[in-house]
Amino acid sequence: MERAERPVAAGGRVEVAHARPERQEVVELDCRPGLTALEAVRASGLLEAFPGIDASRLVLGIFGRIVPPEHELQPGDRVEIYRPLPVDPREARRRLAAAGRTMGQPGRASGQRRR
Repeated sequence: MERAERPVAAGGRVEVAHARPERQEVVELDCRPGLTALEAVRASGLLEAFPGIDASRLVLGIFGRIVPPEHELQPGDRVEIYRPLPVDPREARRRLAAAGRTMGQPGRASGQRRR
């Protein structure tokens, strides 16, 4: 799906990305001095394309590093809109350990060897 891009002063490009298990989308925008991560997300149209994103609780990152919404972008940055984790990884490990299992090895008890 094509998105209209807002023309802004020259200065390079930035990307805004969001992914769901069934679909991902990356939108390129012109970067202007002072453009923030939140402004880029809003301009990308991804909040409308993915109605499940809670705009009041955005967690944003640039190449895997979490940044605040007011972070000023540099040309070449890729703003990532992160999804909330369905389960805290520490809690998932606790649950598996209580069931005698380990992550990455469904159905095998912790400490058991393959035969």
